[in-house]
Amino acid sequence: MEEEGGQSVHLKPSSYFCSELGFLFGFMDFYTGVPDKAFVFADASSEQTKTVEFNVKPGGVVHTFTEGIGEYECTFTYASQGGTNEQWLMSVGLSDDDRLFSCSVWRPQGKSYLFFTQFKAELKGTKIEYANAYSQTAATGQSDVPLKPEEFTIGDTTVTHNDGKFKAQLSKLTAIGRTRHVEL
Repeated sequence: MEEEGGQSVHLKPSSYFCSELGFLFGFMDFYTGVPDKAFVFADASSEQTKTVEFNVKPGGVVHTFTEGIGEYECTFTYASQGGTNEQWLMSVGLSDDDRLFSCSVWRPQGKSYLFFTQFKAELKGTKIEYANAYSQTAATGQSDVPLKPEEFTIGDTTVTHNDGKFKAQLSKLTAIGRTRHVEL
């Protein structure tokens, strides 16, 4: 992503980067970002991928949830209002060559009924190459509905809501970062 006249511009990944994404989407359903139990690469080990459940709690208080693999971490920070706790999932994955780290945070039931006053995902040890956020996830025959580009900002290590432009609806956030892994 680049800044162009104060506007965020989402860049298309290079073809080299796209070929590396094959690993990451191999353990995730391409359309939902949800782990795909029916299709797993033979060489994808449990040390390279992890999915954990956590509760998103309303009440307007800032909460943080972190998960990682090795030296790489994904931290999801948010505040929300209305309703009761919702069960969400966080999946993190590291490519076999340790060059890409991915993080997806989502509500598996589809649309969240909470109103988010803020959100931020931060990837530690990587530079974000791709990210997107959604107001609704594909579940029970529905499609992903991405947030409008002006609702959030993609930085080098973070994906953050934009004050005054974010419409308080979040059901999924996905980020993929290139690690600083160096071949010897």
